[in-house]
Amino acid sequence: MEKDKISVTSDNIFPIIKRFLYSDQEIFLRELVSNATDAVLKLKILVELGKIEDFVDNFQIKIQIDKKNQTIRISDNGIGMTKKEVEKYINQIAFSGAEEFIQQYQNSSSSIIGHFGLGFYSSFMVARKVIIYTQSYRKDHPSISWSCEGSPNFSMKEIEKRKRGTEIVLFINEENKEFLEYDRILKMLHKYCKFMPIVISLSSDYEKEIIINNISPSWKKNPKHLSDQDYLDFYHELYPNQLEKALFWIHLNIDHPFRLTGILYFPNIEKKIDFQRDKIHLYQNQVFITDNLEGIVPDFLSLLKGVIDSPDIPLNVSRSHLQSDSSVKNISKYITRKVGDKLDYMFKENRPDFQKKWINIRIIVEYGMISNTNFFEKANKFFLYPTIKKVFFTLEELKNKVKNYQIDKDGKIVFLYTSNKEKEYSFIKQAEERSYEILILDSPLTVHLIQKIEMNDKNVSFVRVDSDHLDKIIHRKEKYISSLSIEEKESLKNLINICLTDEYKFSIQLENLSEKDYPFFIIIPEFLRRMKEMNSLGKEILKNDDNKFYQLIVNVNHPLMKKALREKNQKEIIQEALNLTFLSKNLLHGKNLNSFISKKMKDLTK
Repeated sequence: MEKDKISVTSDNIFPIIKRFLYSDQEIFLRELVSNATDAVLKLKILVELGKIEDFVDNFQIKIQIDKKNQTIRISDNGIGMTKKEVEKYINQIAFSGAEEFIQQYQNSSSSIIGHFGLGFYSSFMVARKVIIYTQSYRKDHPSISWSCEGSPNFSMKEIEKRKRGTEIVLFINEENKEFLEYDRILKMLHKYCKFMPIVISLSSDYEKEIIINNISPSWKKNPKHLSDQDYLDFYHELYPNQLEKALFWIHLNIDHPFRLTGILYFPNIEKKIDFQRDKIHLYQNQVFITDNLEGIVPDFLSLLKGVIDSPDIPLNVSRSHLQSDSSVKNISKYITRKVGDKLDYMFKENRPDFQKKWINIRIIVEYGMISNTNFFEKANKFFLYPTIKKVFFTLEELKNKVKNYQIDKDGKIVFLYTSNKEKEYSFIKQAEERSYEILILDSPLTVHLIQKIEMNDKNVSFVRVDSDHLDKIIHRKEKYISSLSIEEKESLKNLINICLTDEYKFSIQLENLSEKDYPFFIIIPEFLRRMKEMNSLGKEILKNDDNKFYQLIVNVNHPLMKKALREKNQKEIIQEALNLTFLSKNLLHGKNLNSFISKKMKDLTK
């Protein structure tokens, strides 16, 4: 049996690095600037530890575009490299100097960015040739030049003494000339390096040198030292094209069992659900990684904006995507808990102000309650239900308010609601006449939320005001007796069937109601409407089977019914009353004319 080590040659690994390791070519700039940042941070750590004397603090990373010579130069005044370090960290692929430094100075190096030792080689995705000039902070070591043209062959030599630090020169190849454009590089720097901890400048043949980053972003600062205006200013720094102000924010800061800082902003959302614009940004040691935070941020919080920075989030080799593990799940739970705690605190601390903000944050809370059990349990205590009178109740407050007079036949507490005050006006009016509380639940997530609440609390039921006659929704001890005989009811039903054309198919339901009620009601039963709203398959079934979906409630005690049965023009009387009812529901493509309809009904019964 033969035993040996698997060998990977540079001839094989170079094409992989150049073509497949990084999903986007522009990553090269992030990687090289990150390496330069690490070089400076390493030097700063050595200074802080007293390893270096006679030192001047003038840290900077410079990026220079030379369009004429088709080069990009990235230089730093950091720790630099000796000849041995170049051989170790550059000539050996995937040997990370950052990783080794972290192990050596683990108590002081939490801000170091690199770990894999592959970032430098991303430069060959856009460059036909790369030259490194470097001088170690150890003055007794010579300056070194290293060059390579994207093959396993390289050259290295000692050169004339240079200042401390490293300069990398990229000779951009023909197919990637876009990276010689100033605006292109500026955009990339703003994307990946906007908040890196070392000052970064950009210049070109035609543009003056400018500083492109904020080395001390708000999420790295102590919240005690930040004013509301500081938070609002940083929000616009994150999203310069965002005109609206953030409503409020949550400053994240935890050291154990993982390290994480950040700021999450609650934007003005109302009923809009937009998962695409202005996402939360993920950073690692102030380096932008991604805005695809699936797994680390619960879905409902993807509606928020802001930034999260953690050195403990596991990334793949190219630092472009998250790797799921237990720490990611713990971070997700922490963020969810912090959001819930913040909202609960706001509710208890200043309820009037919380109510003012409610319309703009409600949909986030609804989404969280539907999708996250832990968040549901906390939010269920502060979720607010507005009434048509603009009074806000929590669920417990509502139960105490209506438990004695809004009960169904099974003894459940009934919460009446409307999703459209104009369209459901007549039903709302009748409920108001009975002094019932009517909630406004007009969110696109309403049906999902009330379904979950009913599953959690078997003693409550949500019913839209137009889903049935109120006397059937809420239990009424007093019963109305029919003013029509069985034969008259049968005649009336036949008459109505004649008046209903094929265009309008309804199931007819005769009810003994008050003579003050309307003669006809068109209702959509609660359970059928919910099925339509929640299930796309159900939507098709209901859309294609109107006979099952719509119900026509006939009030047999309305004076119109007696009159229709005894008059010669009985069909015309019924037809006009039905048309007015259809018109009130916009089934004749008309407008909601409830006041007009009430007057016409009185005329018909004279």
